[in-house]
Amino acid sequence: MNKAIHGAFRRDLDRFIEALAVSPAGDRARARQLTTAWANFDDQLTHHHEGEHEIAWPALLSVGVSAQLLEAMDAEHDTMAAALSETRAAMSALSGDPSAEQAATARSCFEQLRTVTVQHLDHEEAELEPVYQAKRDTPEIKAMGRAFGKTGMARGGRFFAWVLDGASPAERAAVTSEVPGPVLAIIGGIFGRGYRKDVAPVWAGSARR
Repeated sequence: MNKAIHGAFRRDLDRFIEALAVSPAGDRARARQLTTAWANFDDQLTHHHEGEHEIAWPALLSVGVSAQLLEAMDAEHDTMAAALSETRAAMSALSGDPSAEQAATARSCFEQLRTVTVQHLDHEEAELEPVYQAKRDTPEIKAMGRAFGKTGMARGGRFFAWVLDGASPAERAAVTSEVPGPVLAIIGGIFGRGYRKDVAPVWAGSARR
């Protein structure tokens, strides 16, 4: 599941960079679309790394992961947060002035955000994914999973719609192996409507992927 979430982050970062490279100057409708997609991405990434600090790190510490490694992960989170803040400002500026200059600035911010985010995701997968696999049946890791699951129907539906939008077969299988099909259909089907209506169309069409 964690790698499927990481796949969604990588996918969206690529989408933004590609979209901003071809976004027509002065196209306010397209700028609004990208701003809508950005609001979702910003929320998902912020919620994810804050949740790791508050929920995942204590569980991992309890199963033997070193405090030094988790401190390094938090330092990477801080770097990501700074890049998020810069990108947030650039996207706000783009929504008010969809000029070629603002699009170029936003694209540059996204390139930096992608660099630091992918570095962190790669580091996390290399260091922590083996721990998740080895300790997945321990009480601590099971409790961690339950804690992450307590997000509410609205957030959960939007989350699953987002993770599965463009997911690879392996990523989709990772999600469905963790969440029963009927549960996923109800949560994602009902509470994922907002994502499918407002965000998924931003990426529709091969020219905008």
